[in-house]
Amino acid sequence: MDITLKTYINDSSFVPQKLVATYLETAKKLNADYFSFVRFHEDYVNTHIDEFASRPLKAAPIGIKDIILTQGYITSCGSKMLENYVSPYSATCFLNLEKHGWLMIGKTNMDEFAMWSTTETSYFGKTKNFYGINRTPGWSSGWSATAVASWAVIWALGTDTWGSIRQPAAWSWIVWIKPTYGMVSRYGVQSMASSLDQVGVMTKTVDDAEILLKAIAWFDPKDSQSDPRADDFVHSIHKMQDTECKKLKIGIPVEALWEGLDPQIKNLFLSVIDKLRADGIVVEDISLPMLAYSVSMYYTLMPAEVSTNLARFDGIKFGLQSDSMNAKNLQQYYETIRSEWFGEEAKRRILLGTFVLSSANYEWYYLKAQKAREELQSEFAKTFAKYDIILTPTVPEVAWKIGAKTDDPLKVYLADMYTIPANMWGIPAMSIPMWMVEDQWENMPTWIQLMADKRSEDKLFGFWRYLEKLLV
Repeated sequence: MDITLKTYINDSSFVPQKLVATYLETAKKLNADYFSFVRFHEDYVNTHIDEFASRPLKAAPIGIKDIILTQGYITSCGSKMLENYVSPYSATCFLNLEKHGWLMIGKTNMDEFAMWSTTETSYFGKTKNFYGINRTPGWSSGWSATAVASWAVIWALGTDTWGSIRQPAAWSWIVWIKPTYGMVSRYGVQSMASSLDQVGVMTKTVDDAEILLKAIAWFDPKDSQSDPRADDFVHSIHKMQDTECKKLKIGIPVEALWEGLDPQIKNLFLSVIDKLRADGIVVEDISLPMLAYSVSMYYTLMPAEVSTNLARFDGIKFGLQSDSMNAKNLQQYYETIRSEWFGEEAKRRILLGTFVLSSANYEWYYLKAQKAREELQSEFAKTFAKYDIILTPTVPEVAWKIGAKTDDPLKVYLADMYTIPANMWGIPAMSIPMWMVEDQWENMPTWIQLMADKRSEDKLFGFWRYLEKLLV
């Protein structure tokens, strides 16, 4: 079905039980081609459908990324290590959804522990792009992107550590927003890199994204990084008028137009800038020198946090267990569990993180990366003192062919240049679809990324609505 959440909740003619049944049937059929869902939860649907239908959001069908804990149901994080793990409690963001009446129809597939950028490292199998079945939908939340793009669900919930919300949204012609760090609780979300991880929303429209964000943004004392102002923030979001949007100042980092940017994307991006200036918007070139180093600092700091967060999965405290009697000693048992049940990318990042945290390398790599992060944050703080929005592409290329980057992780990592800074600074960012371009005889989506200062989501929503009218 081709409806938006806003239409659904405001139209009394829709019968929630029939609508959910239709979406569930469609999702199952599409899963045979695209594999968006790693598992469906019809028992959950049948248990809650009547109760949730009477709540504000009328049992709107959703997909939940398989990294978000749901009590009594498997949360496997795309890994063999957690293949049969049933959580004893639910994530706060999921509980907030239930309170408003959203209804989970299943868990969306994901790269193992959210590591990788092509949706190809899941233990359960690859997911395909709705706009090109031989292409990847991108990054660890790509399965959620395909679920929304194909109308298998009205919206989906995912996580973003370095762009894994915004990048697959860009490749799948949908809207996704990463909110300000601390606005959505991370409690009950399996950590990859705790200082960077954020829960975000994926929808078809900006209006739907705003509805969903308001449902999950909440101060949570169980999350040490939860912002005490989160509740007030939700109520302060307002719809900006065009006259307000035309007063916004826009900054374009000159470093964003580097040689690695696809020429088609670059030309379309520049055409948007021209239209903004022609409409009287102040658009100025700015310099963010540390932007060029964001990939390097990220791939030093993130593996360090990965190494720490995944240390608990040893086959004793957490993770699949084996017969310890077959091991000569505890060390051998750990080695067997972690080498056999973690995938290649997870092991690569654990090893890299252990290396940078070692006593011999801690000061040379980890501390230097932290200082670089502080410098990047300082640059952004100075920029947002003068500008309201920073505009960049989201990804430097259109969606890759499946398998095209599997053997070259460095090229995959470089594609994160535009999205990493928002996580490093904890600011909100939104990826929005803009055009279709031809690539190898296929029409593929392209995009723009908007970034604003902390707790300035209303500027992102407002400016995108303004852009929609301007670019029609």
